[in-house]
Amino acid sequence: MSDAPGARLSATGLVRRFGGVTALDGVSIEVPPGRITALTGPNGAGKSTLFRCLSGTDRPDAGRVLLDGRDVTRVPEYARARLGLARTFQQIAVFPGLSVADNLRVGAEQAGRRPPGQADAAVARTLRLLGLAGLAEHSAGSLPTGTLRMVELGRALAADPAVLLLDEPAAGLDREETERLAVLLSALAGTGLAVLLIEHDRELVNGIADRVLGMAAGRISTDDA
Repeated sequence: MSDAPGARLSATGLVRRFGGVTALDGVSIEVPPGRITALTGPNGAGKSTLFRCLSGTDRPDAGRVLLDGRDVTRVPEYARARLGLARTFQQIAVFPGLSVADNLRVGAEQAGRRPPGQADAAVARTLRLLGLAGLAEHSAGSLPTGTLRMVELGRALAADPAVLLLDEPAAGLDREETERLAVLLSALAGTGLAVLLIEHDRELVNGIADRVLGMAAGRISTDDA
């Protein structure tokens, strides 16, 4: 697979080894704008390692990662965030002692993608988008799992990313919450956002993904374009 000119994020030939274990074995992937690309596969297939290499929390032993055509293979996570890449985590990562609004403000300010003073406007807009305005001043630590997933997603969106990586965003959600998530992700992709998600909920994946890539043993094993 070549680096696609239309892809916001792409990777070619990624290899990552941990001792004698090859977690990624020549993985190539493209994440185009305005589309949802899904990664599926069993635990240990290499999905999370791929996310770490794409986001910059880990560095591949071989291969390269491009963000909007720029080689970011050796660029750290915080710098990739400033270039427009945001992510969420399988284990919910929020600041429980902060309010919902302040959690989003962390994302809006950390990315450094807007002029000073515009973080509050970004937070307010994201709160409305996710239906969290009524909880803005609530402590994040007091909220249920489904709402926390929205808070974490909101923190990523408040940074105004071009590429969004979602690691099992439906984990812990009930069916109604999952349906709302599906509508939201489809709407976000409709704005031109490039979305890549790891997800085990095949009903969700089949309902929203434009492309489904299956991983096994560190490789892309299936491609349902």
